[in-house]
Amino acid sequence: MDLQALLETTLAGLGYELVNLERSGKGRLLRVFIDKPNGVNVDDCAAVSQHLSRVLAVENVAYDRLEVSSPGLDRLLKKERDFVRFAGHKARIKLRIPVDGQRNFVGVLRETRAGKVQIEIDGKLLSLDLDNLEKARLVPAF
Repeated sequence: MDLQALLETTLAGLGYELVNLERSGKGRLLRVFIDKPNGVNVDDCAAVSQHLSRVLAVENVAYDRLEVSSPGLDRLLKKERDFVRFAGHKARIKLRIPVDGQRNFVGVLRETRAGKVQIEIDGKLLSLDLDNLEKARLVPAF
C-alpha cells in the first residue's frame, strides 16, 4: 500500500491537500502537512487527525504518533501546481545541479508550465527545471 496515495485520496475527499508527509527514521512518527484554499486552522488539524487515525487503523499502518499541521508561512513547494498557485510570491529555491554555477536562488515566482518555473531575480527572468529542484519554499512577507 502506498501511504502517500492513501493520504492524498483521503484528504482530497475531505477538501484538503496533502502538502507533505514525513516519517521518522523508524517510521514511528507520522507527520502530515495539510492545506486548503483559505488556509487551515487548529480545528481543521484536529478533525483531519481524528479522521486519519481511523483510516490508518483500518489500513493497518503502523505508527506511534500522528501529527497534523499546516504547512506554515514558509510553505514547501513540491508540485507544479504549487508553483502555479503561488505565482507572484517570493520563494527560496535550491537546485540539485547548479545553473550558471549557482544552486540557491531567491526571487518572485512567475510563470510555471511544461516542467519549468520562471523566477524573477533583480528584474531578470530565469527558467528552472522542476526536476532539478532539491527544495523550494515560500519566503514569508511581513
